[in-house]
Amino acid sequence: MNIDLLLTYFPDLTEEQRKQFEALYDLYLDWNSKINVISRKDIVNLYEHHVLHSLGIAKVIQFRPGTSIMDLGTGGGFPGIPLAILFPEVKFHLVDSIGKKVRVATEVANAIGLKNVTFRHARAEEEKQLFDFVVSRAVMPLADLIKIIRKNISPKQQNALPNGLICLKGGELEHEAMPFKNKTTMHSLSEDFKEEFFKTKKVVYVSI
Repeated sequence: MNIDLLLTYFPDLTEEQRKQFEALYDLYLDWNSKINVISRKDIVNLYEHHVLHSLGIAKVIQFRPGTSIMDLGTGGGFPGIPLAILFPEVKFHLVDSIGKKVRVATEVANAIGLKNVTFRHARAEEEKQLFDFVVSRAVMPLADLIKIIRKNISPKQQNALPNGLICLKGGELEHEAMPFKNKTTMHSLSEDFKEEFFKTKKVVYVSI
């Protein structure tokens, strides 16, 4: 499984970033056989369905160096690990309530030498630190997510977009975003990625 797909959309990766992305397949294949973090049928689509999907966030915002980000419900490390590779100057804190999944993400990050990630096995409600952004991949409805993470958003701004929540979601979202419509922007990933998988996928940004 090669990373040509990523290079099509992110041609400017450094040699180190390419090596880190390349290493992900074997690492996840190996860990997934012990602890299931990606459905077994889907592991062959790792780069398209998981890595590239995670990097869709970079089509909406280029995080400035020094930005701090919490990845909530990271599972095996998505979107946090691909984003941490892409933005080596940005700090990522990956949180999940399932210890086994946190372990996989930690082991993968250590194996590729990621220095800009920390991990925590906890529920979102327990995390008290402040971050510029919270990123997430479809863990729960927007309203529930915002209720939990509002306390974690730093008042200090340092990016082109105001601090807030950036999540990857699919399908019909108008209804879910209704209560926050003045603060919400939706970006269709089908504009950036031509693969069929991205037809209904969106990056939803809510300023908080």
